[in-house]
Amino acid sequence: MARFVLTRLSPLPPADCWARLTAWPRHGDRVPFTRVSVVRGTGRQPGDVILARTALGPLRFDDPMELVELVAPMHCLLAKRGRVVRGGAELRIRTVGAGSTVGAGSEVVWAEELRITGLPRLFDPAVALAGRLVFGRVLDHLLATPPDSATG
Repeated sequence: MARFVLTRLSPLPPADCWARLTAWPRHGDRVPFTRVSVVRGTGRQPGDVILARTALGPLRFDDPMELVELVAPMHCLLAKRGRVVRGGAELRIRTVGAGSTVGAGSEVVWAEELRITGLPRLFDPAVALAGRLVFGRVLDHLLATPPDSATG
């Protein structure tokens, strides 16, 4: 299983980071050929399902993710339940810099485990590298742009 962890510091308070990270459709803004939507529930409760649909010509696959655990605004656990992509992701946010003269910000951690059906474990390092690059772009975008100003 390919594993990677991304960590970002943000001047935003945890609640603002949380709102940006859980604006699920915006995750697709920086993933090539992919649209993300909430297909069951509101995207704010355990049991809700987020779907990343990737399509490039005749190549198409879905990456359904179930919200397994959600403790706003600090923790979210997703289980990837697709036929092509399996594994899970964990999003964690914690307050940093409390008591400083500039105020508190946040540390955001995105940890992911991916298994691509049919791809030998030999390729796990390459999958992890690709994950760090793609999801690093997603995370940077989500933290930089308020949800209501995204153009998609």
